[in-house]
Amino acid sequence: MLKVSAFADEISPDLDEQIRVCKLTGVTHFELRSAWSVNVLDFSLAQREQIRSKLRDAGLGVVSIGSPIGKVKISDSWDQHFDRFKIAVDAAGFFASPLIRIFSYYAPEGSSVLDHRDEVMRRMRAKVDYIKGMDVTLVHENESHIYGEKRAGCVDLMKTIDSPKLRFAFDFANFVQRGDRPADNWPSLKPYTVHIHVKDAVAGSGKVVPAGQGDGSIAAILQDAYTSGYRGFLSLEPHLAAHEQFGGFSGEQLFKVANDAMRNLCQDIGVPLAS
Repeated sequence: MLKVSAFADEISPDLDEQIRVCKLTGVTHFELRSAWSVNVLDFSLAQREQIRSKLRDAGLGVVSIGSPIGKVKISDSWDQHFDRFKIAVDAAGFFASPLIRIFSYYAPEGSSVLDHRDEVMRRMRAKVDYIKGMDVTLVHENESHIYGEKRAGCVDLMKTIDSPKLRFAFDFANFVQRGDRPADNWPSLKPYTVHIHVKDAVAGSGKVVPAGQGDGSIAAILQDAYTSGYRGFLSLEPHLAAHEQFGGFSGEQLFKVANDAMRNLCQDIGVPLAS
């Protein structure tokens, strides 16, 4: 049985509303990205303690720190960004999160991020080295305009770093929006995938839609993942009302639409979910 997590800030900026709707919809864990419109890397200690206390009281956990690490230009200050990364690692320890979501950098203006491969790999390796011996794993999400936006870049990252401390968060919609077919990408990335983001998109327009209503091949991939032994989380990231560089929004009603679509799809293909 797979558990369901969510970017709960898509429901509301308000933490209490995030918790209420997650409890209502059977979501057991947060992909902690923001609360009260404050990014997870910018929480004060008091905010951290309040969030942890409220989640514990509600019987909810944190599966991933939904950080923006790697969503900067590769030419930006490494030292400053690495300090931000250390905050993400500290947050993972504080919230007992086994995963930290990361990205693989944008290119400076006038160049392609592919031209900066060596620096991308150097930075990724430095992060992996930093968490050696820690009970946390970095999960790279395929995202538009970064090094690992398509299959080739993602596979290159996984094979080059070649560490169990760097694994993959498979995002169907993001591949569709960059012109890649998730069904073609899955066989190559399946061995590295330890986390799955559930959102779908329509090829061509890139419009984000509920699971199963787009071109993400979600049903076929989830069925294969489950029968092959995947027992990680399905993390709702609906983006049904708004999609911005550092987040998205759905609101309570559209979040429920996304949750229902995912659960109905999984029921149809025989993938059991926690209720």
